[in-house]
Amino acid sequence: MWLLKPRLLWQLLLWCLEGVTPLMPSFWSEELSECFHFADKYRGAYSNGLKKYVCPFYCSYSGYEDELLWGAAWLHKATKNPAYLNYIQVNGQALGAAQFDNIFGWDNKHAGARILLSKAFLVQKVQSLHDYKDHADNFICSLIPGAPFSSTQYTPGGLLFKMNDSNMQYVTSTSFLLLTYAKYLTYARKIVNCGGTAVTPKRLRNIAKKQVDYLLGDNPLKMSYMVGYGPRYPQRIHHRGSSLPSIAAHPVKIQCSSGFSVMNSQSPNPNILVGAIVGGPDQHDRFPDKRSDYEQSEPATYMNSPLVGALAYLAHSFGQL
Repeated sequence: MWLLKPRLLWQLLLWCLEGVTPLMPSFWSEELSECFHFADKYRGAYSNGLKKYVCPFYCSYSGYEDELLWGAAWLHKATKNPAYLNYIQVNGQALGAAQFDNIFGWDNKHAGARILLSKAFLVQKVQSLHDYKDHADNFICSLIPGAPFSSTQYTPGGLLFKMNDSNMQYVTSTSFLLLTYAKYLTYARKIVNCGGTAVTPKRLRNIAKKQVDYLLGDNPLKMSYMVGYGPRYPQRIHHRGSSLPSIAAHPVKIQCSSGFSVMNSQSPNPNILVGAIVGGPDQHDRFPDKRSDYEQSEPATYMNSPLVGALAYLAHSFGQL
């Protein structure tokens, strides 16, 4: 039961960032509050107790602090309970509010929490959270090509690049935050000052759009990294259900170890996992389309989820950017 609750927090945080106010049944509010207070009382990374099952692939390398700040930010937005605002004011700095980390993904949610809390200041005018505008600006400045404090690498073709392993998760999540923050800045009639360089909401939207366009095929390889979209997309993704033949084509049971012969095959996957986002190209815009290369060819929900928000914004704003 406890394992399900972080998923609720993730979905509801995305709703909050998008400006949606879902109906909050009392039992959700009570369960999420209970979950948060349990985590705050017994602090530590979840993987400390599950190390042999989740490491090294899903260890909590960033620690637990980002989850507590992220959870408190969400609960403040969703419940309007002033206790969570007080918690953020008292504990925010200790939980890494001003820490310089410029990624947003399944393991590190600091940037998402900063953007969400900046909304409370920019849109809801919660003056006590004014520092989060500065924290959010620092994150944004680290992403802007050519800005004085930029620390983000881009491929020759223009793709934001953080690491070889599932890099597209940072592309989709960053694009989502750029568009979200641009919306808050537009509402408040503010810009971002990056060491004397004025960065407007329009520039943030353009950067995000370029990332999404690259993902969908506007790149040196003319390859869409969304399976099933466009004339050219990955054919050999690292996904068991997609790569194994269907029961109709192969009614005999396939044992676990037998799947490796399929994984090493050069044949295209027989089942097209339409809509799946794969890890994407390397820092030189190269993509081998090799099934055994899980770093570049494996799809994951944490790559697809943020893209939904970015695509919704871009579709709604088509022709207006």
